[in-house]
Amino acid sequence: MISFNIKYVKVNIKYFKVGYFLLILLLTIPLLRGIAEAREGKKMLKGKKALFIIAHQNFRDEEYSQPRQTLEKEGIQVTVASSSLNKAKGMLGMTVQPDILLDQAKVEEYDLVVFVGGSGSSEYWKSATAHQMARRALEEGKIVAAICIAPVTLAEAGILKGRKATVFSSPKEIELLKAKGAIYTGSAVERDGQIITASGPEAASSFAKALIQALSGQ
Repeated sequence: MISFNIKYVKVNIKYFKVGYFLLILLLTIPLLRGIAEAREGKKMLKGKKALFIIAHQNFRDEEYSQPRQTLEKEGIQVTVASSSLNKAKGMLGMTVQPDILLDQAKVEEYDLVVFVGGSGSSEYWKSATAHQMARRALEEGKIVAAICIAPVTLAEAGILKGRKATVFSSPKEIELLKAKGAIYTGSAVERDGQIITASGPEAASSFAKALIQALSGQ
């Protein structure tokens, strides 16, 4: 005959329930904390401003669209500057209406300045206006970023000297960075302090995430 100690069984069931509750609580707290931190982070980003500088012809579509969508999703306001107020055309057919001319943009009004890549972005490589904007943004404590071949503009502006950076994996662009003192890493995305560079369209998503992290103070 098998006998049970009912009191013992009830006590163990009670402890099991308590233990189960504590386990659920321990698993839930980090999740709730993560949700709260995400909401707080989004709240911190809301209202920040970004300036996107694109070529009038042949900017790279996804290097513009993916970072913009990511930033706007976080409540960041994006303004587009170009060398013309006529519609800008991307390499893959996208059209964008610039908001302001490049020489009208005041970098002190923005938290982030992004030089979008694409073959047409070489129009800013020797642009004194673009160079001055990049230098001023850095001096003002802003985040300065460039993707694809656009990091060459930052190099020509003199702000990559002694800094880690990446660029489109073409010997020409790599040598242009090195010639201006940049420490070329070959990474998809590279961050050195306030400066973020990325290698091309494949890195557009990771580039966007790096921009968010930098604006969040991470």
